[in-house]
Amino acid sequence: MLNINTTFNFILKTCALSILFIVLAFTFFPDLKSNNRLWHAVIKQSTPSNDPISFAVAVKRSAPAVVNIYTRGFQPGGRLLNNTTREVQRLGSGVIASNKGFILTAEHVVKDAELIMVALQDGRYFEAQLIGTDPANDLAVLYVEANNLPVIPINKTRLIQAGDVVLAIGNPYNLGQTITQGIISATGRSGLTSNKAINLDYSDFIQMDAAINDGNSGGALVNSLGELVGVNSAKLATRLRQNTQGIFFAVNAHSALKIMDRIIADGRVVRSYLGIAGSDHVLPTELKKIDNAIAIEVSSVAPGSPAELAGIRRGDLIFEIANNPITHPSDVLEWLEHSKPGTEVKVLLVRQNIILEKTVTLAEVPQA
Repeated sequence: MLNINTTFNFILKTCALSILFIVLAFTFFPDLKSNNRLWHAVIKQSTPSNDPISFAVAVKRSAPAVVNIYTRGFQPGGRLLNNTTREVQRLGSGVIASNKGFILTAEHVVKDAELIMVALQDGRYFEAQLIGTDPANDLAVLYVEANNLPVIPINKTRLIQAGDVVLAIGNPYNLGQTITQGIISATGRSGLTSNKAINLDYSDFIQMDAAINDGNSGGALVNSLGELVGVNSAKLATRLRQNTQGIFFAVNAHSALKIMDRIIADGRVVRSYLGIAGSDHVLPTELKKIDNAIAIEVSSVAPGSPAELAGIRRGDLIFEIANNPITHPSDVLEWLEHSKPGTEVKVLLVRQNIILEKTVTLAEVPQA
């Protein structure tokens, strides 16, 4: 009985000292309480809060890295004004994605620009150099020579999915930095840019309902933590019907950052292509090396393309490229993204119930 009482008294004293220590620590070091997850999860949540829901912290983290872009260039005057040019000025936004001075923006914002000026939110102005563009994704990379640049928070492992709350940050109509809010409606959108030469779409867009207006193009789409989710592209919304509402697009940040690295390295994005258009098709079970293998039914072949030169025809069922079974149409584009022009590859296909092997020499995507 004595041992039980002694143990019980010891436990009570230990708990009392622990509580006293926590109270003293939170009193003299309030930062411990504000940064303590257990406190917020257990203690603070039990107390009703009258604070409104706010994304102010996300905006504070990301907004300083979103810049205003002003461009000036010249275009032909048109049929009635032969041999003349007219000055064109454009307004857009950009995202500082590297502390080395590299800025992501929309390609159509800087197209044909002879002068590009970048305005930071801290009042600094810089003339920017165009490093390169990727029209397939409406992306461009700029460079400014500056120190102490605010960089957008980036999380390359964060999953981007439908239903996420997002904030679009930009400079619509030159009103000044503006925030619009919405959710991601869908990911992996393609077919939003036109490239008749290749009939394959390398774009990777996010669809959302956060409003994008003139001047927002090239700005940041961020999540509720202020992390970069996409690069806004208002140009794509204009391809839809005029009465459409709540449908806007941004380039997926994961793709945009990879494209930026390629442009910085090579000055442009070098892609290989086959020159086919097609859709997924059921593959006979006896041809499947893996359970989820499918075929691509070729609907058209571009004249003079690597596919045509290799003898691939409309109606062929392609089911394997370079010894890799196809499980989704995007597998072909993903593989082409990492294959250099000039590479010879074996393509297996079915034509009129006969398996054929074709050797395709990849070529660079023709310029649109």
